[in-house]
Amino acid sequence: DDKIIAMYARGMSVRDIQSELEEIYGTNISSGLISNITNEVYNEVVSWQNRPLDTIYPIVYLDAIRIKTRHEGHILNKAVYLAIGINTDGLKEVLGMWLAKTEGAKFWLSVLTEIKNRGVEDIFIASVDGLKGFPDAIETVYPNTQVQVCIVHMVRHSLRYVSWKDRKEMAADLKSIYQASTVSEAEEYLRRFSEKWDRTYPSVSKFWNANWQGIIPLFDYPEE
Repeated sequence: DDKIIAMYARGMSVRDIQSELEEIYGTNISSGLISNITNEVYNEVVSWQNRPLDTIYPIVYLDAIRIKTRHEGHILNKAVYLAIGINTDGLKEVLGMWLAKTEGAKFWLSVLTEIKNRGVEDIFIASVDGLKGFPDAIETVYPNTQVQVCIVHMVRHSLRYVSWKDRKEMAADLKSIYQASTVSEAEEYLRRFSEKWDRTYPSVSKFWNANWQGIIPLFDYPEE
């Protein structure tokens, strides 16, 4: 069973699994038996996907990754929606995974609604990428949640337009902004960044000034 599940998880078809088992063990396994074994795992996955969640998560990271999947003999690109929460004990917890053809704010709205139906009453900070309509989807379900633009996505997006010889230096300048200890300190680093890079890379400077409000939750805590 473990061998069949391992091969199935790697994307092998029922026919491929049959051939592999015959080659390794010299025995023929019916397609029905293989399906029964993999279906048992599917039931466990469904149970995990619908399990109750904590009522509060201080931080939840929401993002989608692109993977290749096998469907009816064809290899397709699909989006896997991921919700990873930091619980009140400070531990990471995968809240769920959802599969769709593409990433869009409308699907994220359904994901957030499902999370709420599974018991999550409040999220303090939601870290997301720059997907259009994403903050609105979050506000619809969790109106009091602070939406923070993911620093990793912001830096990657910025360096995409920068030549290789300048990337390391610019990355260090950006780091000084988002690792500042206060809002005023971060704003000063942002001003210096604009003065330094605005002439060479105006689009990057404009991008950070336009999205500055998105990273303020990093610093927006009471002093005590």
